[in-house]
Amino acid sequence: MRRPFIAGNWKMNKTVDEAVEMVTELKELVAGVEDVDIAICAPAVDLYAMNKVVADTNIALGAENMYWKESGAYTGELSPAMIKSVGCEYVIIGHSERREIFGEDDQLLNLKLKTAFAEDLNPILCIGEKLAERESGAHFDKVEFQLEAGLSGIEAADVKNMVLAYEPLWAIGTGETATPEQAEEIISFIREKVAKMYDQKTAEAVRIQYGGSVKPHNVTEIMAQPNIDGALVGGASLEAESFSQIVKFD
Repeated sequence: MRRPFIAGNWKMNKTVDEAVEMVTELKELVAGVEDVDIAICAPAVDLYAMNKVVADTNIALGAENMYWKESGAYTGELSPAMIKSVGCEYVIIGHSERREIFGEDDQLLNLKLKTAFAEDLNPILCIGEKLAERESGAHFDKVEFQLEAGLSGIEAADVKNMVLAYEPLWAIGTGETATPEQAEEIISFIREKVAKMYDQKTAEAVRIQYGGSVKPHNVTEIMAQPNIDGALVGGASLEAESFSQIVKFD
């Protein structure tokens, strides 16, 4: 039985003081949750202070991005050691905004993924299609390509311990949400593809989240789908009350 995993992705939001205030409130609201893994992926400047608040709680921290080199002349980038030093257990790789705005391609993301595994970080690999690809019926091909490219050279033992996040670009920050049936259809396809690439045990072990305008009012129906193991939450993760309601889905 796969353990549900709800992760917040704050994107470029919250100063240090705002971040500390939020997680201070959140840790009280989710203190009794024992059957769901919880994480917040926050801007790098917030993580050190947040770690002091959530250490020894049921809230894990993650970085929103990471470079694949250990150190060097890479101005503005973060190394695995840097994000681990501020308490991160998770790192988001390949979010649609990194792909679309910053031009990160699948080859680069594959290098980041391999580095995360080598450095004992838990990667959340994001994949998903654009609206035009969905409307043309190419969404399965797009997701399959991203999955194959992202996981190229990755061992089954690592895949079992990572997280995949299906995030249709047309539902990111738009208020639009894939129906639970649409999300289940493609996440089931992703799991079947992992089984073909590796084996059935690996496919059954890997956790697959849905990301795309997840809110307190729709999370229960989304999480009721058999292949959806969690959510990568954007805007609704910025407020302690709304995020805690998502974490405590029925």
